[in-house]
Amino acid sequence: MRIAVVGATGRIGAQLTRRLLSAGHQVKALSRGGAALDALVKIGAEPFLGSFDTGAGDLATFFQDADAAFLMVKTDWNNIHGHYPVVAQRFVDALGSSPVRLAVNLSAIGSDVKGDTGHFEGFHHLDQTLNQLSNLDLVHLRASWFMENTLAWTAAVAKHCGIGWSLDPDLKTPWVATDDIADLAAKELTHPTGEHRVIREVGSEDLTMPELAAMIGREIGRPVAYRFVDRTRKDIEAEYLKRFGTPERWLDDSLTAAALNDGRVRFHGRRSPLPTTMEMFIRDVWKPRYLQAVADDHETETFPTWSSRAER
Repeated sequence: MRIAVVGATGRIGAQLTRRLLSAGHQVKALSRGGAALDALVKIGAEPFLGSFDTGAGDLATFFQDADAAFLMVKTDWNNIHGHYPVVAQRFVDALGSSPVRLAVNLSAIGSDVKGDTGHFEGFHHLDQTLNQLSNLDLVHLRASWFMENTLAWTAAVAKHCGIGWSLDPDLKTPWVATDDIADLAAKELTHPTGEHRVIREVGSEDLTMPELAAMIGREIGRPVAYRFVDRTRKDIEAEYLKRFGTPERWLDDSLTAAALNDGRVRFHGRRSPLPTTMEMFIRDVWKPRYLQAVADDHETETFPTWSSRAER
């Protein structure tokens, strides 16, 4: 099978490309170039320079000789709500006249909800636009929070023994490792079910933030506190806007947290077990990065670091 992979040099795309090549499939690897693409070419990938996120390259020809495709959008934090609809339409334009009959789309939890849901709103636009493609089978992988996102708190734990975020302390949210997403995408692409529209809810275990903090504490041998960030506090908002980000990003993050906290964004069905547990991820991936943060006393303060302080 000949498979076109968008974002082939990213965390998920690179793992997916390697899995497909090792299984004997041909892979067209879309990337803006660089050492990561060169490494994939060395093991058999066919390079294609371009980006659906920026519109660069001869995108109309990318899918023209492919049997199946993997689609994903990279978030543009400078154009949070305008980016996803534009990229989704580029996908539709390029796929509409192509021979592709199966596409796997990396979507997200909450993509089924229309309205002001922050970051999830972009995935709603993505799914709805791609569903216009009546001539191909489409699998939406609605992924939960990436376990890799917890790496944003390594410095916070190293400096302040805390994790600051805006999820209610008693709210359980699902997490997933990007390697597991790559595995699922490979299976969907190479073992199609023949269904026209498929939705897969992709998440491992559900954890509250205090449970996650306690898990990290056990692994590193010191207590870690979860410190709720109240986004209605004007002093916190002012500090964020002064030092860390834009009003647009503040609003997007606030809407994202609110949509989770009030239950509008959630998983609905049963999920298949996935190989990577959070305990495994914390031990094998998170802890080494944490130890690096402990050794680095000069790391630039970020909002996750600042908001994790006990005295905030």
